[in-house]
Amino acid sequence: MNARLGKPWIWIFILTATSVFAQEVVVVPDMTDEILANPGMGWQTFHRTAKQDKNLPSWIPSTVHYARWGWKELEPTPGNLNTAFLDKVLKETRESGQKLAFRVMCCSTNRNAPYHPKWLVELGGKEIMATYGSSTFPIPDFDDPVVLKRHLDFIRRLGAKYDGHPDIDHVDLGSIGWWGEWHLSGAKTNKLPTAENRKKVVDAYLKAFRRTPLLMLIGGGEFLRYACERGAGWRADCLGDMGGFSRTWCHMKQGYPGWIAEAGIHDVWKSAPIAWETCWDMRKWVSEGWSLRYIFNYALACHASVINNKSAPLPEGDEVRPELERFLRRLGYRLVLKELKHPAQARQTLELSMQWQNTGSAPCYRPYRLAYRLSNESGYAKVLVSKLTVNRWLPGSVPLFTPEFFKAPPDLPEGDVHRVSDRVTLKEVPKGVYTLSLAVVDDSTNPVVRLGIRGRGEDGWYRLSRVEVIE
Repeated sequence: MNARLGKPWIWIFILTATSVFAQEVVVVPDMTDEILANPGMGWQTFHRTAKQDKNLPSWIPSTVHYARWGWKELEPTPGNLNTAFLDKVLKETRESGQKLAFRVMCCSTNRNAPYHPKWLVELGGKEIMATYGSSTFPIPDFDDPVVLKRHLDFIRRLGAKYDGHPDIDHVDLGSIGWWGEWHLSGAKTNKLPTAENRKKVVDAYLKAFRRTPLLMLIGGGEFLRYACERGAGWRADCLGDMGGFSRTWCHMKQGYPGWIAEAGIHDVWKSAPIAWETCWDMRKWVSEGWSLRYIFNYALACHASVINNKSAPLPEGDEVRPELERFLRRLGYRLVLKELKHPAQARQTLELSMQWQNTGSAPCYRPYRLAYRLSNESGYAKVLVSKLTVNRWLPGSVPLFTPEFFKAPPDLPEGDVHRVSDRVTLKEVPKGVYTLSLAVVDDSTNPVVRLGIRGRGEDGWYRLSRVEVIE
């Protein structure tokens, strides 16, 4: 039979028999098409929080605030981190319901706005004259022992202070090259630091940030492979370039496929996040007549978790919002409870059988756990935390960078359905009839993940069924 669990809940409550002696409860949740605001995924705001971003539409949630700063901003005087500045940004980010992601830059292409601190030369560090376009200006020489030592120590102290900070989502493994992107494209005479010194920078980040996820810039070459083999994800800052720089070369068809193949990082997404930033911003894509569906499907096929549109205004056009909504419904992880079964009555233990599916583009990289809550109308509530984690449920995949892919990247299929069994102990639960609710929780047993189903309460729990605890 079908019955509703009261007006606040919209679940179908199915029993295997129509009498009071029914032995099993089967819950089939209704799916939702809402854009989910979940940790570590979705839309990034850029150098402003969600509350500060005037170009953030009300229908786009954002859980990540992304920023890039020069070394001189974060270490204005030798040996002293600008913790007042960072802590202020972290506070504003937290108050906006977001976590912070950031990158440190050392080599600016603007001769009037260097990224490295002035005191570096005053302490004996060397600069080299760099060329970019028609300009010549100084950048720090990372092959100079003083510069390298100072920067490695800066990374060490930055990690000692902020590694594992609850308000930081991830850190870019930056520092080297223009804007910390690990390349010097357009430089006429300059070269990157020696391989030995680049490795020292990578190792410094890996050692300093053991708990906070690191993302390596995709231009890192052999050191992209090195970092990803040691747990880093990757970030690319020119999604959508279909030929805006050159008629014969573009990031989407020549750049990313080559760099991913060179570094051998096709499967990194299974264990570490992928981040995209738009080339220019989405208005350029529309003005050039480039297909939003092509670009978004490409990004999803590479298993992205986040996208940064530089907090720019969205382009105009009737197709923009539908295509963007479609994309954001798949971006990152999207965990769907397809079915829940359990006995109508339980004594010392409650056996649960579930079907879960990740219909997004990436895993949830955090080992959040399932939890169940038994509550009644008298105010009793007992939370039972499972040992089951949600980070192993992968999305679907498509073959990358084939001739067919380049013609039209296909829709990403939904992930496999995972059949999951669980058991929780009821020894401390008094006999009675209880509402059974479910949530995905953090270490503090707080619900932290919105599921792709209806019925979420204001407290973050999904009320699913009833169960009777008997002696």
